[in-house]
Amino acid sequence: MQEQRRHQRIRFGHPPTVKIGYGGAISQGGIENISMSGLMLRTDMALTIGHVAGCEFSLFGSPLIDVPATIVSQVGDLFGARFQTGPINQVMIDDAITHALACGQASILSMHELGGRKVMRLSGGLNGAMRNDFMHALTRVGVDEIDAEGITAVDPAGLALCMVALHRHGVTIGARSVCFSEAWESALLVAGSGVNTAEVLTRTGQ
Repeated sequence: MQEQRRHQRIRFGHPPTVKIGYGGAISQGGIENISMSGLMLRTDMALTIGHVAGCEFSLFGSPLIDVPATIVSQVGDLFGARFQTGPINQVMIDDAITHALACGQASILSMHELGGRKVMRLSGGLNGAMRNDFMHALTRVGVDEIDAEGITAVDPAGLALCMVALHRHGVTIGARSVCFSEAWESALLVAGSGVNTAEVLTRTGQ
């Protein structure tokens, strides 16, 4: 599982905070996404590419993780950082990600080709934070089927994305978790009443 997640971006509906130590100063930022190898953080602190910053964070109640990271990219106030971790920190990061996915606070979208079909696999929380990756997969990559078996929490904005996939792109919904099935059946009932479900769900999620 660690190797599978190493390069997968885990996104958050509500970005966790991160304490940053750099050049003798301490500031705070928000974690936009994370993987086993690094994170994207947003901060007004003046970080420099190639230099190391200390990052201290907890993912939704996980034990505190304190890890140095090398700044590798910058777009405005958004910085990419690569972890300099040992085995213990790697285990702590993996455990924290597992917990965040299980409680629906984190989300993963990945693409797979199975039997010649392009399958979008969703894990963790299905929410509006997935919109950019979700729509990119639909419009740029192409999706035949959605695998929702790994979904642990659903919000209206996430259901709206699936409705768009179903009605506008002809995507089928394959494997489903219990929580997704219940929310999806309710959404289909609304659709059966003649209401524009995607529009209603999107408004509800705002």
